Amino acid sequence: MARNRRNGDFIIITGLSGSGKTVVSRFLEDLGYYCVDNLPAKLIPGLVDLWQKGKVEIDRMALVIDIREPNFLNDFPQILKQLKVKPRLIFLEASDEALVKRFSESRRPHPLMKKGSILDGVRLERKKLAPIKAMADEVIDTTGLSISQLKDVVAGRVLEEKKQRLQINIISFGYKYGLPLDSDLVFDTRFLPNPFYIDKLRNLNGKSKKVREFVLKSPETAEYLSHLQDFIDSQLPGFLKEGKSTLTISIGCTGGKHRSVVIADALRNHLRQKKLEVKIIHRDIYK
Repeated sequence: MARNRRNGDFIIITGLSGSGKTVVSRFLEDLGYYCVDNLPAKLIPGLVDLWQKGKVEIDRMALVIDIREPNFLNDFPQILKQLKVKPRLIFLEASDEALVKRFSESRRPHPLMKKGSILDGVRLERKKLAPIKAMADEVIDTTGLSISQLKDVVAGRVLEEKKQRLQINIISFGYKYGLPLDSDLVFDTRFLPNPFYIDKLRNLNGKSKKVREFVLKSPETAEYLSHLQDFIDSQLPGFLKEGKSTLTISIGCTGGKHRSVVIADALRNHLRQKKLEVKIIHRDIYK
């Protein structure tokens, strides 16, 4: 069954080598796009047809195609005109100086360099891609842009999104079972009053109302939770500025069953009140 596609559901990224196409592709992937790098131009119509007819489980698609593909310059302009679904064509470029510096720092050869200098390759590619640049819906000059700034430009001008989304994952865990390997921030709650030493609470977990009330009623917990929430609030703008798309916060206690669960749930509620995207995993609650 054919699907109705919205503007922005299909994006093609092209442009000069070293201009940031990989950064943009990864950013779009974080936003839920299915990204394909270096797809031969002649295969684009077939993929688009399958996508349009709903025969592949892909909601939004982004293709990276450039001069690495041998027949790109000849095939791409005609194929682009023939597509039944019009993509948003993004062309990335940068100054000669910036591109030469990037290739020199990465110690990678320019694809058109051959026996000449990096600068020769950059200038030749710029000349060859001029007709394709003229076809673009958006031309983005990445000279002087940091990774996070480039993402902001793409989000604002191409996706028309005001803010980059940050997915926050909160994991409660027990130190006796080891740290979660994908943690960005780790917080310890083992100094808080422990329900394990209360007979009627020992076999319950942090989802229990009785355990939650026991943990949260102590002055130590109230102070800790207040400082924790303030700290996380103060750090989020920095993570967004650096272009981070996923932040994993791990909160641990001895067994991962009582205190860490209560504090993790409280932090989740606090962040969701700020309209942030939060997922929570209680890794060791039933161990």
